[in-house]
Amino acid sequence: MSNDNNLHIAVIGSGGAAMAAALKAVERGARITLIERGTIGGTCVNIGCVPSKIMIRAAHIAHLRKESPSDEGVSAQAPKVDRAKLLQQQQARVEELRDSKYESILRDQSAITVLNGEAHFVDANNLVVKLNEGGEQTVSFDRAFIGTGARPAKPPVPGLAETPYLTSTSALALDTIPERLIVIGAGFVALELAQAFARLGSEVTVLARSRLLSSEDPAIGDAIEAAFRREGIEVLRQTQASRVDYADNEFIMDTNAGTLRADQLLVATGRTPNTEALNLEGIGVETSNGAIQVDEQLQTTVPGVYAAGDCTDQPQFVYVAAAGGSRAAVNMTGGKATLDLSAMPGVMFTDPQVATVGLTEAEALKQGFNVDTRVLELENVPRALVNFDTHGFIKMVAERDSGRLLGVQAVTAEAGELIQTAVMALRARMTVEDIGNELFPYLTMVEGLKLCAQTFTKDVKQLSCCAG
Repeated sequence: MSNDNNLHIAVIGSGGAAMAAALKAVERGARITLIERGTIGGTCVNIGCVPSKIMIRAAHIAHLRKESPSDEGVSAQAPKVDRAKLLQQQQARVEELRDSKYESILRDQSAITVLNGEAHFVDANNLVVKLNEGGEQTVSFDRAFIGTGARPAKPPVPGLAETPYLTSTSALALDTIPERLIVIGAGFVALELAQAFARLGSEVTVLARSRLLSSEDPAIGDAIEAAFRREGIEVLRQTQASRVDYADNEFIMDTNAGTLRADQLLVATGRTPNTEALNLEGIGVETSNGAIQVDEQLQTTVPGVYAAGDCTDQPQFVYVAAAGGSRAAVNMTGGKATLDLSAMPGVMFTDPQVATVGLTEAEALKQGFNVDTRVLELENVPRALVNFDTHGFIKMVAERDSGRLLGVQAVTAEAGELIQTAVMALRARMTVEDIGNELFPYLTMVEGLKLCAQTFTKDVKQLSCCAG
């Protein structure tokens, strides 16, 4: 641990990675100058995870009021959606969390000085901040941490730039629900928002360049596509826009599947790192397509300059960013920490949810494992049966000889809750037999992990209901 109380660290950004780095470094005796050009708190709390999950939750409730598996016995009707009021509720919670998790923490930390402005590096020990209120300030530092995040990417579709298209940021701030919405993109952000808008009343069409969630196990995309079709969301695979125009309050899009028209167009085709204003090339920090390259210690190609989160080549999850930031802070202050992503959960908050950890079957085979896999359909999970909702599955990938768990992919209600049990099992290097022998509470979705593990050796259809 560093006893050098004069260690001065410049932290660029104020989101999940930057805040974790700043707070951990202060805890270890450093002084911090934190530089933020926009709103304190970064993507997650302001324009990402928090507002999107609030909107998705409201959409889920709207959907259940309109239709649910219990409609034979419980009356259902299409709800009236007041988007302006929902937005008010959403933004109030965002502001509350921004203040409690970011702004008030920074106010209370005497070791952190906040500068509002845009930073660029002069050399490996100095940067200049163009202050938002005018003028410039030079900051000399012993170490620097870059946590500048990412922004929605702009695909090079002819005509698109001249139209008022939506990104995830502006879509979450819409105060009306469009009658017709086209979504370009087939990743987590695109699909979460597509379903939320559909459930709040939009007629939604999703354009996938290849298929839904093309980087995941193919069964996942198929299951989500089936869920979307059941809800009347149109999915166009292998479809790309060749041109977009906007006239008379309408988007007109030429695609290989014909001409499409909509009131709003949401483009969610990935994210671009916010690194171009930093003069990284000038000081020798290597990037790839704008993403900062970091080593296991979160150090860039310039000694003393560290980075984490969405501005790097790491997976774009806020918990990865925060873990990277805190480990970088340990390393900047004389410690030794690495970021181990071998048991990293990913969750998509559609309905059903998608959650994954570890290796897919394809990845395991590519890495040379001799694999054994099982897919448990949800009609074998008692929780799903009593919910009258058996769409989806749980898949386990194991090493054939040892039975050691290598990965789990789940498409279920509350998949995000069950995946953490799989994370712990992976971390503990448990075998499918170990998991099958554990006690799991009956009538929980996570019990599906136990049942799936048991199918490596038994036919679960032949087990009594709460069989050990």
